[in-house]
Amino acid sequence: MNYQTTVSLKDEEKVKSKKKEKKVYNNKPTPAFIGASWSALLIGMVAYCVGLWNATMQLNEKGYYFTILLFGLFSVISVQKAVRDKLEGIQVTEMYFGISWFTSIASIVLLTIGLYNATLELSEKGFYAMSFTLSLFAAIAVQKNTRDVAYINNELETKTDED
Repeated sequence: MNYQTTVSLKDEEKVKSKKKEKKVYNNKPTPAFIGASWSALLIGMVAYCVGLWNATMQLNEKGYYFTILLFGLFSVISVQKAVRDKLEGIQVTEMYFGISWFTSIASIVLLTIGLYNATLELSEKGFYAMSFTLSLFAAIAVQKNTRDVAYINNELETKTDED
């Protein structure tokens, strides 16, 4: 029996080249997941806005909560974009990356402080918190799906152009 106890130089080069190869993502999100993501986003946003519309709070309070929703949605989409850009090797400044995270956290903190100090029923506070959370999560999923589809379509076009 001949057991090889050392690794040849060619084998080492193969292992190193495999480590350096960029793994290509090629799993397109299913239409069901894309639809579920968009549905969750719309349901969360519409529920939050209908709750605000029907609330007995002053108009400036409604404006505060609506602005926090818009601010939070923009912030989490910005974080997802920055994370994805870094993953794909697109340059993202640390300042932009940090500000994106800061604003996302700030929107959640502002909603929490607003609801804590609001003269609302506990069930109403929970409703706003959950519809806000659903909206933020769904916005991230929609943004991820959009980037995945665009990335895969671009990869497919590049491959067909090369052939």
